Amino acid sequence: MLKLKAIERNISFEKGKEKWAYVLQPELYSRLSEAKTIQEAALRSGISKGTISAAYAAIAETIAAWATEGHSVAIPGLGSCRFGVRSQSVSDVNEVSGNMITSRRVVFIPSTELKDELARTAISITCIDRNGNVVKQTGAADGGNVEEEEPENPTPDPTPSNPDTGGEDDDDEGGLAG
Repeated sequence: MLKLKAIERNISFEKGKEKWAYVLQPELYSRLSEAKTIQEAALRSGISKGTISAAYAAIAETIAAWATEGHSVAIPGLGSCRFGVRSQSVSDVNEVSGNMITSRRVVFIPSTELKDELARTAISITCIDRNGNVVKQTGAADGGNVEEEEPENPTPDPTPSNPDTGGEDDDDEGGLAG
């Protein structure tokens, strides 16, 4: 179950004005350590922690090596990972240079199975007012919609109004942001 909290916050950007709204954010998310992941994989598979650890390290090295060579690398059961950039556009070929790059990115494209799992996952929302009091608890009735990613190899839009290259989304939610 995904646990979220909706906290009442002042969302006004104007000095001296208040505009209160409930803003959703994760409640119980944490980053699990590599050691915990390896331990859990060893328990689930019956394979020794040492063997799992060696395989885990080899897979990570393989993904990094192949991604730096321009490949989109499959991560079994999860999706694929590749590197990309966000850049500016220029109208003159003589202006093309590395200065066009505004950021480098890690792009994760989830598998259909992973998106289906997310769609089936229940969501619990706890509403907290500006004084820190729990005022409501509810679930999600969003139909389990999962945001679709862009095609893996889109035709780039040469206009400056769409500075993305490499097909990544405008936001970093859900990605392996680096």
